[in-house]
Amino acid sequence: MIEKLIIIGNAGKDAEMRYTPSGQAVTSFSVATNKEFTNQAGEKVKRTKWFRVSVWGKLAEVCNQYVKKGMTVYCEGELQSDESGNPRIYTKADGTTAANFELTAQTVRFLSRVESGKQATASDADGNPANEDWPF
Repeated sequence: MIEKLIIIGNAGKDAEMRYTPSGQAVTSFSVATNKEFTNQAGEKVKRTKWFRVSVWGKLAEVCNQYVKKGMTVYCEGELQSDESGNPRIYTKADGTTAANFELTAQTVRFLSRVESGKQATASDADGNPANEDWPF
């Protein structure tokens, strides 16, 4: 059996790295994915889903250095859940409850970068601009 989740979205904040008591690096950041569609009433609807991404080891150190708010990232890994297989539920500071999706990523690719407050499109190895309209 295999389980793999791929998300492509924008980082919601700069990456934050910490170390476990055993000294292993772990970096966390949030990623927003957007979906736009027209509902039955003909209105345009935009939905955003937020994912919390965790990365371990050497990749954690790389992500901590390069993941900045607003950049587009490709993340691939395993969806984390509670013991019953549902999204993790937590209590906010105001006392309300919420749920989040958490991805433990084994692969992270930087599809764009943020320069001086504006977003720049990534290029492939030949210098060709990345295609913004990916079919997946």
